[in-house]
Amino acid sequence: MNFFNGAVGSVTAGAVYLSCHRTFCGRIDQLDAGRQQWSFQMNKRLLGRTGLEISPVVFGGNVFGWTADEATSFDLLDRMLDLGLNTIDTADVYSAWVDGNKGGESEAIIGKWLKADPSRRDKIVLFTKVGSEMGEGKKGLSERWITQAVEDSLARLNTDHIDLYFSHWPDADTPYEETLGAYDKLLKAGKIRAVGASNLDAAQLGEALKVAEDKGLPRYDVLQPEYNLYDRSKFDGALRDLVMREEIGVVTYFSLASGFLSGKYRSKEDLSKSKRGAGVEKYLDDRGMRILDALDKVGAAHEAKPAEVALAWVIARKGVTAPIASATSREQLQSLAKAAELQLSAEDVRTLDEASR
Repeated sequence: MNFFNGAVGSVTAGAVYLSCHRTFCGRIDQLDAGRQQWSFQMNKRLLGRTGLEISPVVFGGNVFGWTADEATSFDLLDRMLDLGLNTIDTADVYSAWVDGNKGGESEAIIGKWLKADPSRRDKIVLFTKVGSEMGEGKKGLSERWITQAVEDSLARLNTDHIDLYFSHWPDADTPYEETLGAYDKLLKAGKIRAVGASNLDAAQLGEALKVAEDKGLPRYDVLQPEYNLYDRSKFDGALRDLVMREEIGVVTYFSLASGFLSGKYRSKEDLSKSKRGAGVEKYLDDRGMRILDALDKVGAAHEAKPAEVALAWVIARKGVTAPIASATSREQLQSLAKAAELQLSAEDVRTLDEASR
C-alpha cells in the first residue's frame, strides 16, 4: 500500500495526505471588527486502517487540569482549530497526578469546551484511553471495567462516541480475547469508532493481532509508543517493522521527551522553570546535549525552534503517522502548527540521526 506524504506524488510509509499541495492552505478570515487571523486548512493523514483523518501533529490533552487551567485550556482548544489542528489525545486518568485531582480532569475540560459549542465535535478527532488506575477496582482491561469506563469517559467528554479508544497499558491479568471482545461490543454499539493500544512491545502487539485474527475480533489498528529523538529504542526495529507490515497507524507520545527537546532545559538549574522539570533531568547527559546542539543547528537553517525541528523529525519517520505534543501557551501551540509544515532535508535528518545515536 502506498502512502502519500506532503506534495502530491511523494511516497512514504505511515500516512496519507489528503488535501492541498502544501501542509497549509491558508486564507485570512475576518473574525470580528478590527481583527484578522489566519485560518488554515491543514493537510490530514489517514490513521492506519481506521478511516480517521488526523492532523500531522496531535494536540496532547495531558496538560489540561495540570499546567493549563480551564480558561487557558479553552483558549488553546479554540486556537487549535484556528491553526488547522483537528486531533486531541487524552486519557481517563489525566491529570490524577496533580494534588487534589482524582483523574478525569482533562476529559471534563474537553467536555465543557464541546458542550459550549456542540458544532465543535464534528470538527475534531478525539482519542482517549482506559486501563490506568482510577480508584479501587477501577483499572485494567477487563470487560467489566472497560464497559463502565467508556460510559464514564463519554459523560465527561459530553459526547456520544469516542473516535479512537486506547488500551493505556498492558494488562497481564486479562486475556486479549476478553479485552478485544469488550471493544467489539462498543464498536457495534457505536460508542467507539476504532481501537488502539499504548505501550505494547512487538511481541505483545503481535500476540494481540493473532488473537484478533483467530477469534474474529477487532484488532488494535493504532499504536501509541514512546518515541522521540532521544528515546528511540522502544519503537525503532521490530515494533516499527510490525506496524508497517500490518498497516497500523502510529501516534507517538513523549514526542518532545517531556519538554527536553524544546531546548528549554540545558542544565540542572533550568529544571525549576516548569512543573515538568523533574522529568527532564535524565536527559541532561552528553547525548542529550549533542541532540540539542543538532536541533539548534538545523533550526538555525530553517528559522525554526528546537521543538519544531524535533517534531518535524518524528513526522518524517517511517511508520509514524503523527506525534502527540502538548502546549500551555499560544506561542507553543503555534510551534506545533509550524512543525507540521517544516520540511527537513536529507542532510538535516542525517545530522539529527547522528546526534541521537
